[in-house]
Amino acid sequence: MHGQPTGVAPTTTGEPDLAHHGDVEATPGLVDLAVNVRRDPMPDWLAAPVTAALAGLASYPDPRPARAAVAARHGRPPEEVLLTAGAAEGFVLLARALSGVHRPVVVHPQFTEPEAALRAAGHRVERVLLDPDDGFRLDPALVPADAGLVMIGNPTNPTSVLHPATDLAALARPGRVLVVDEAFADTTGAPGVRGEPESLAGRRDLPGLVVVRSLTKTWGLAGLRIGYLLGAPDLLERLAAVQPLWPVSTPALAAATAVASPTAVAAERAIAARLAADRDHLVSRLSALPGVRVAGRPASAFVLIHRPGGDRVREALRDRGWAVRRGDTFPGLGPDWLRIAVRDPATTDAFIEVLAEILEA
Repeated sequence: MHGQPTGVAPTTTGEPDLAHHGDVEATPGLVDLAVNVRRDPMPDWLAAPVTAALAGLASYPDPRPARAAVAARHGRPPEEVLLTAGAAEGFVLLARALSGVHRPVVVHPQFTEPEAALRAAGHRVERVLLDPDDGFRLDPALVPADAGLVMIGNPTNPTSVLHPATDLAALARPGRVLVVDEAFADTTGAPGVRGEPESLAGRRDLPGLVVVRSLTKTWGLAGLRIGYLLGAPDLLERLAAVQPLWPVSTPALAAATAVASPTAVAAERAIAARLAADRDHLVSRLSALPGVRVAGRPASAFVLIHRPGGDRVREALRDRGWAVRRGDTFPGLGPDWLRIAVRDPATTDAFIEVLAEILEA
């Protein structure tokens, strides 16, 4: 096995560094394969309303139009939407509002902010570690039956694994809050599927379900801070009660409205299709390299690889002008794991050429 043992494990103080994120790796002058934010030019239908919103900054933000637009996109009433300053704020709200919840569990490897937010709010967190030799696939039986809070990503960062919706739904039960982080759901696609495969964003029948969404990845809005939560009104009201006043700016609300439109959704599907082709190219090139193992079946905007001596490879890539994401800050991984963002084929080919030279040295 290439990672830590699977199953339930307590957190370990000080290790790994849950506060480390890919933006730290992508220092100026390096080709950025460490951050999963798409950097294509903003389309006019998005840039225009965001720019126009600047004229209204003297007024306090009004979230109602954006809330209604997001609700319509997912076929929900507006009271089942809570707008947030990025998906990361949603994790903080959950951690604060659910103080005292019994046996909170985070399924790893995944984005570290959910656990970091829980720990900062005083929760004693348990980890369920998925098996790298099984492609980091979710086994619902690993989650303790009495866990009052369960957090999992889908598709999961950093593994790029897309868990079946049926497996996720099996984790929902009365008395439990099930948080599914779908920050990268709009990057996924499948033949014959019109929308986002395995998404729970439209499910209103699962007790305690909260779906976390981000608008920053596909549309390059990380600096604007916009995301939202989907869930039952009574649960979202508990979260809103610990949220600061006017947490989402007027330009961010304008972006949320635009990105929820049918035009945006159609554009996302086209982007996801191109991304799939680019990802297949990256996976093919990586798989041909000696000693490199691609984890699972990548389904998102990044690929996780295992290579003995991965930490040294990462440093050598930096010396050659390339930034990739270290894996040892994710629970369940270690220094031999690296996450690589999917880019266009020309960038991938240039990267593979450098990586091959490093591996052959």
